[in-house]
Amino acid sequence: MSLYLLPLFAPLVLFIAATLGFVRNGRRPPLVPAIAEGAALGALLTAMASLALLVLRGAGDSELIGWSGNGLSSRLDAVSVTMLLLVAFIGWIVVRYARTYLDGEARQGSFIGWLCAALAAVLLLVQAGNLFQLVAAWITTSFALHRLLLFYPERVAAQRAASKKRLFSTIGAIALIVAVILIWARFGTTDIATINALARTSDASGLIVMAVSLLALAAVLKSAQFPTHGWLTEVMEAPTPVSALLHAGVINAGGFLLIRFADLMLLAPGVLAVLAMVGGFTALFGALVMLTQPAIKTSLAWSTVAQMGFMMLQCGLGLFPLALLHVVAHSLYKAHSFLASGEAVEQVAAIRRPGPIAVPDAHAVGRAFVIGLGIYAGIGAAFGFAFGFEYKSPQALALGTILIFGVAYLLAQGLADAAPRPLTRKTAIYASAAAVGYFTLQTLAEWLTVEVLPAAPVPGRLEWTLMALAVLSFGLVAVAQALFPHWASHPAVTGLRVHLSNGLYVNAITDRVLGGWSVRKVS
Repeated sequence: MSLYLLPLFAPLVLFIAATLGFVRNGRRPPLVPAIAEGAALGALLTAMASLALLVLRGAGDSELIGWSGNGLSSRLDAVSVTMLLLVAFIGWIVVRYARTYLDGEARQGSFIGWLCAALAAVLLLVQAGNLFQLVAAWITTSFALHRLLLFYPERVAAQRAASKKRLFSTIGAIALIVAVILIWARFGTTDIATINALARTSDASGLIVMAVSLLALAAVLKSAQFPTHGWLTEVMEAPTPVSALLHAGVINAGGFLLIRFADLMLLAPGVLAVLAMVGGFTALFGALVMLTQPAIKTSLAWSTVAQMGFMMLQCGLGLFPLALLHVVAHSLYKAHSFLASGEAVEQVAAIRRPGPIAVPDAHAVGRAFVIGLGIYAGIGAAFGFAFGFEYKSPQALALGTILIFGVAYLLAQGLADAAPRPLTRKTAIYASAAAVGYFTLQTLAEWLTVEVLPAAPVPGRLEWTLMALAVLSFGLVAVAQALFPHWASHPAVTGLRVHLSNGLYVNAITDRVLGGWSVRKVS
């Protein structure tokens, strides 16, 4: 038996644990949570062994059962191993957390079962070697998540969120199925590695553009992009482990789909441009709404909307290695944030000092952005001399400029007249560290995926326009955020804050369209 079947052991043990949870549901056996945690740990050890196998033997794939390459398969490369490690690690933490979080719950076995089933489905998804397994794992993931969202079925908000998620998941699944059929018809194979290899030497056709468009639609719906984001902001009705589970690969599945078919996506520049516009707008929209949310978990949910939008922007610009890096960093950070949200409430309550340390004026903000961009340009030039300027695509430089805007906000506080001198030095160090970290991680991600993911394409007029709009938009928002304390008391800003706190009522409109505007009273 091929060693490349090793990664299939991870979802297998989780499915066994899930089955035990379903069978023993309601009996509250102490061994079910322990077995589930052991299965999750086994999946993590399997992912680590898969990494060792990739290092020692190189990329490869194998099939366990099936017919003509369409059965249960495992594809081992830099992308799949990265996702395997990410999903297995966060999954183990979430299952371990759920073991005590729901201790004493009458239906703990069912919850643990669906939790393990969702993790197993995601693990099958990220290592899928053929189109059939990809679709089956995609649908199974959505179904398991739906059951978790309805763990407390009597909650009206949970019903509403699950209903919206099921609708968008169904549309996305149909889009993915049709896309798979078109890809199969065009290339004559269901093997994903072969499809990507053929796409590198193929020309765009109407069939390919249609298939890529449907793949993009499935990814947008899966990743809660505007205006289909409402279900994600309402997922707080489910137990906290579900919120963390979303970041173990479920919400990132849309980005993974685009990354996995990166060579195919590059054949449709128009579709990528639409993805960049949708993702960029979603990122800005989610970030602005996040700043107005009073509840920590709701703020984290809106942050996820923004981060998924930024990931779509990266994919739309052809920066697939950076998108993969973003998936890993965001998943680790956000899963920890949700699991520690209870402790965060106590920490915030203990802070007596409201607002920023110093309020910068327009002059300080202007200086901060100039200095921040100067630091970024200097460090970028140093990396260019060290590794060659040809490795720094204009798209990656534009994305780095957007990221440095966030650091410039802190730098502006350090340059304020009332700021102490140590703060000024500290924020300058932060700006430098952020720039160094960005270029280092970017170089590392591109080096690790050089044989799997394509380099960013040479930008044309459309791509240059999108990059300019993205940098300008994010820059204006960052400046507005830095100067917000000066405008906070203005009536127009107060009214805008109310509208933003309600997400500009997009979710309410969606509820009304879906018939969920009014709630039936329960006597």
